Amino acid sequence: MRDVARLAGVSPMTVSRVQAGSSRVAPETRERIRQAIAQLGYVDDKVAAALSSRRTGFIATLVPTITNSNFADTAHGLTEALRETGYQLLIGYTLYRMSEEEALVRAMLERRPEAIVLAGMNHTEAARTMLRSAGIPVIEIWDCGAAEPIDRAVGFSNIEAGRAAARHLIALGHRRIGAIGPAIGGASHDFRGEARLAGFTEVLRQAGLPADAVVHRGQVPVSFAGGAAAMAHLLDADEPVEAIFAVSDLAAVGALMECHRRGIAVPDQVSILGFGDFEIGGQCVPALSTVRIDAEDIGRRVGALLLRVLEPRDGAPAPSRVIDVGFEIVERGSTARRPGRA
Repeated sequence: MRDVARLAGVSPMTVSRVQAGSSRVAPETRERIRQAIAQLGYVDDKVAAALSSRRTGFIATLVPTITNSNFADTAHGLTEALRETGYQLLIGYTLYRMSEEEALVRAMLERRPEAIVLAGMNHTEAARTMLRSAGIPVIEIWDCGAAEPIDRAVGFSNIEAGRAAARHLIALGHRRIGAIGPAIGGASHDFRGEARLAGFTEVLRQAGLPADAVVHRGQVPVSFAGGAAAMAHLLDADEPVEAIFAVSDLAAVGALMECHRRGIAVPDQVSILGFGDFEIGGQCVPALSTVRIDAEDIGRRVGALLLRVLEPRDGAPAPSRVIDVGFEIVERGSTARRPGRA
């Protein structure tokens, strides 16, 4: 800061005022200081500033992965919502592992974020204890309704999404209905995908339909290859399926490709319904029917909620603890009514 002040011909205190955003510095002096900062490559020491202000200015965000475009879109929506506020995201990847999430929660809280955002409502007891004791806003995303949030939640009911998928395929006249999800067990868990399959299976049984074609195959996270392998298993069964629901569009696209390889017409012989509304699903032939979630809107709503909590306005009502963004079934070419059935 002294070097900047010397180059700009001002005092270090004036440089400090400009970096703090003070309006008490003349525009021409401010510009001279900015030019000196650019010339010297000076960067503020935010850690030192945080020691005195106890404000770090960053939001910790934990997602399973950003190779999944839905989580990437959520991070983008959150970034856009905070863009003009000075808050920055610090993103960590849990890889669908509860132990990794616990380690990341600890590492993030040691750096004193302003708030923490994390996917799902399933955590280790140690992580849950740390989050409850942190004294900062905690927002769980991509799920709600199954349990009480630690602090706040922005998402939708994965169980209800699975139920809606089953009801949709039943309404199309299908009776031999399967579903595809990742294997259960191991270090990685897709709790939200498992909840979708649980809701789907529940509705099949309520309708008096068999649920033996609901299969858990492949690794977490789901993939094209895992979906193709699960579809092959269902097609090779003694009684092939008439329709399937995949817990992710990635698995659904893999299932669609397996049908193409075998010369099985979709949707004439098999209807396929995905989840997530990934871009690739809309470009398949036929285009993939899916359960649509507005992933970017989740991020925007989280950002708006954080601003209301971190910077409350006098007289403003307290924000809701749970924001349900809902979902919708988008019908495209991969599903059709079963001929001859009401």
